[in-house]
Parts: sequence; structure tokens; C-alpha cells
Amino acid sequence: MNRQILSFAVLTAIATSVAVGQDSGYPIQPDFPKILLQPENQLVPIGSNAVFFVIATNGPLAYQWFRNGDPMNEQTNETLAISNAQVSDVASYSCDIYRGLEMVPTRAASLMVFTSSIDPQTGVDPVVVYGSPVYGSGSQGTCPGSSLGHVSYTKTTQQGWGWAPDTSNGNTLFTATDTNRTNTNIQFAGAYGDTGCNTTTVTVPNPPISPVYEFAIFFTNNVPTNPYAITLNGFKP
Repeated sequence: MNRQILSFAVLTAIATSVAVGQDSGYPIQPDFPKILLQPENQLVPIGSNAVFFVIATNGPLAYQWFRNGDPMNEQTNETLAISNAQVSDVASYSCDIYRGLEMVPTRAASLMVFTSSIDPQTGVDPVVVYGSPVYGSGSQGTCPGSSLGHVSYTKTTQQGWGWAPDTSNGNTLFTATDTNRTNTNIQFAGAYGDTGCNTTTVTVPNPPISPVYEFAIFFTNNVPTNPYAITLNGFKP
């Protein structure tokens, strides 16, 4: 029997074995839910609404939403709506999607809220943003150095992500400040790769190199368990 005939015989045997399913001893592959669209991070003004949603196929499907890893009562739809969002709602949200006994989890998406008011000296908004602390030790360079946890403050904009410096009204000062502690390190990262770090307050050079920036506060000890604020001066809310 030549190689071609042998190959055809082997393929025929495999196809026949798979066709008979469990009787052949081959397990049937489970049909898991397939996620087409993951929940996205939300940043909303305090008192407004936030909506998380997921799109999945291979139904029929069932859903269970989680807040910081804990299941949420009666939140069993593909959409999670949070009305009148407050600081207490700042958290990480995710969803488990079920098809029978098979389950696929989504990514964890964060909810941040912010408030702003006009600074009488600059005429622009200082923005106070509340984010969720993340535990995890690590070290990078001399600043932020060693840390036990951090909070990231990012924002989706037309430029892609981050906070845009507000150069209106002649504003020339662009800072991020921790007004709660004096032993934290703050780091900024620009869309064009410029970075900076300092204790308690960090200043983006003027004129700014990048169109948008993101910020993070790093904790050397006592990582907070509640939402934590950063104050952004000179950035658009």
C-alpha cells in the first residue's frame, strides 16, 4: 500500500471515529461563549450615569456581573447600568458569561468619577479624579521606586487616551497632586513617550510635549482600601 492510499485510510478512520462521537472514546469539544466586545473603562462626572456592557455569541447565554470580584445582586444582563455614580461606586467591574456549565470571564473594567471647579487664579478647572487602588508590589527606577500598590488615572479622549492640557486663558501650569498624603510618588506618561515622576506633586513641562497624559499614584506603604483622589490642575475635565 503506497503512502497516498495509507494516508487516505487513516483520514477515513479518524473521520468515522469522530462521527460516532462519544462511542469512539473521543471527547466532544464544549461550545464556550465567545466574547465579541469587552467592557470598557468608564470615567464620568460625579452624579452622572455609567454603563458597562458586553457582547457575546454562542448562546443561549446567562450573565453575572461582579464588583471588585464580588457578585452583584440581580445584575444578570449583558448591560450593567450605574445611575447617579458617586465616589462609593468607584470600583472594578467584570462579568462571567455562561452557556450551560461552560463559563468565560470578561476583563475587569474600572469606573472612575471626577469633579471640577473653576480655579480663580488660572480660570481653568482643577479636576479631582477618584480611582481604585490596585495591590501589587514592584519597583522601577528611583521614582516611583518600590511600591506596594498604585492607582492609575487614565481617560478616553478623541486623541485616544489621557488628559489634555488646557492652554486656554493663558494657563501655563500643568500639575498632578496628591492632597491626601506626603509620602506617595506621582508619575505622568505622555502619548509621545515623555515621562516624569516626583513626590506628592509632578509637573508636566510647559509647553507640553504630548497632546494627552495619564497619571499614577504609587504607595510605599499602607495601600488604601477606598477610592483615592488625585487633583489635576491645568487639564481639561
